[in-house]
Amino acid sequence: MTIEEIKTLKVAKVKCDNSLLFFTRYFFKKLKNQKFILNWHHEEICRELEKVANYETVFLNINIPPRSSKTELTVNFIAQNLGKNPLGNYLYITASDDLRSETSVKIRDIITSPEYRAMYGIELKVDQNAKNLWRTKQGGGLKTATISGQITGFGAGQMIDHNKDLEDYIRTFEGCIILDDINKIADSASLNENNNKVNLRIFDTVFSRTNSEDTPIINIQQRAGTEDATYRLLKYYEGKEKVVNLVMPIIYPDGKLLWEWKFPLHKIEDFKTNPETAHMFETQFMQNPLPLFGLMYPNKFKTYNELPKDIINENGKQSTKLEGWCLGVIDIADKGDDHFAAPILQIVGNRMYLKDVIFNKDELINQESIVKIKTEEHNVIKWVIETNHAGNYFSNRLRTLMPKIEIFGQWSSTNKMSRIINAAGFLNMYLYVPKNPNRETSLFLDECYRFTKTSTKKDDAPDVLSCGVAHLERFYEIFN
Repeated sequence: MTIEEIKTLKVAKVKCDNSLLFFTRYFFKKLKNQKFILNWHHEEICRELEKVANYETVFLNINIPPRSSKTELTVNFIAQNLGKNPLGNYLYITASDDLRSETSVKIRDIITSPEYRAMYGIELKVDQNAKNLWRTKQGGGLKTATISGQITGFGAGQMIDHNKDLEDYIRTFEGCIILDDINKIADSASLNENNNKVNLRIFDTVFSRTNSEDTPIINIQQRAGTEDATYRLLKYYEGKEKVVNLVMPIIYPDGKLLWEWKFPLHKIEDFKTNPETAHMFETQFMQNPLPLFGLMYPNKFKTYNELPKDIINENGKQSTKLEGWCLGVIDIADKGDDHFAAPILQIVGNRMYLKDVIFNKDELINQESIVKIKTEEHNVIKWVIETNHAGNYFSNRLRTLMPKIEIFGQWSSTNKMSRIINAAGFLNMYLYVPKNPNRETSLFLDECYRFTKTSTKKDDAPDVLSCGVAHLERFYEIFN
C-alpha cells in the first residue's frame, strides 16, 4: 500500500469506528462494488443499534417490513463491533437455515476482506470455516443457529468482572444475541404449535445463552401473528429499564412513507386494497398483527377526526334526543391478567363517539379516583357497571364517591361470546372511534381488532362494549 492509501484507510477506519452507517456503506461498496441506497430509516436503526453497543439499551425490538435492509445492518453491526473488540461473542438466531448460513458468510466476507484486515488486524482461526460457528484468533466469534436447531454450547457477551467504581471506566461492547425473524410467517399467522414452541424456546434456552447479566438482546421481526416472538418479548420486558421498541410501518398515520424509493405510494395502495395481499399489508407491512381468520371486526370501526360541533342524527336532521351527553361503561378486572375497561361514549343523535377509555391493570382501589376524574373531565352523566363478580361492590363505592352521578348496575346473564357477537353489528353501525387515539384507547381498540369468534381470552374490550350496547338497546329507542 502507498502512503496515501494508508492515510485514506486510517481516515476510513476512524469513520467506521464512529458510525455504523458509514461502516455499512463503506464495506457494501467495497464488497459489492455498488452504493448502498440510503434512506432515513437506516439512520434511525443505526442510531438504536449504536445505543445497544454503548449499553444504553439492553433490549431492542425492531418491527419493520421485509426487504428493508434489516439483516444487512445487522451483519455490519456484528462486523463493526468485532473489529472494535475481537473478544466479543455474538449469537445470531433465525427461523431460516438459508438466512442463518447467508448471514454467517456475509459477516465472514467482511472480516476476511483486505480493507477490514488492514483496519483491524483480525484473523479467523484456520479451522473456523464452518457456516454456523467461527472464532477470531483473539478469542471472540459468531455462532449462527436456527431457533429449532442447536443453540447450547455457546454464550453471547463475555464473562468479565468489571470494576465500575473506576472513574475512567470505559466498557467495550462484548457482544449480544440477535433474533432475526425467528417465527416463520405461516406459523405466526396460524398460531400453530410450531409458533408456540419457538416462543417457549426464547425463555427456556435463548435467555440462558448470555454471559453477563446485561448482555443485550435484539429482536428484529416483521409481524405476522398476534402472539409471535415480538409479542412475548415485549410482554416480558414491559416496565423494565433500557428497553426500546422501534415500530416502522410501511406508511405512517401522517402519510409519511417508510422508504418511497422501494415502496412508493401506488405500490402500498395496491398491497392494501388487493384481497390477496390485504392481510400481509396489515401484518408484515404495517406491523399490526391480526388473526388470519374469524375477526369480529374485520373492517375496524369508523373513525372521526374531531367530535361533531352540531348535534345531528343519522339522517342529517337536528336531534332532540340524547344531545351530546356522555355515557360511561365499566367492566372491572375479574382475574389478575384482566384489564379494568371503561370506555366513555359521547352520544350524539344515534351515533356513539368513543371519547376516552380507561384501560389498565391498576388495583381496583386506584380506579375509583380515575373514574371520578374522567367523570368530571368529560361530563359523564351516567355510568353503567357490569355487576357480575365484584362489580356490585364497585358500584356502591362509586355511588358514595359521586352521589350526584347515576350509577346503573347491569347484570349480564347471557353467554359472554354471544353478547359480543350480538353487539358486533350494532357497533359497526353506530360506533365512531378517534383517528389518532391516546395510548389506553389504542390498546383498547387493538384488543377489539384482534378478537376472533373463537377467542377464549383477551376479551375485556369487546365485552365491555357489548355491555354498553345492551344498555343502549334496552333503554333508548333511538338505537332500536
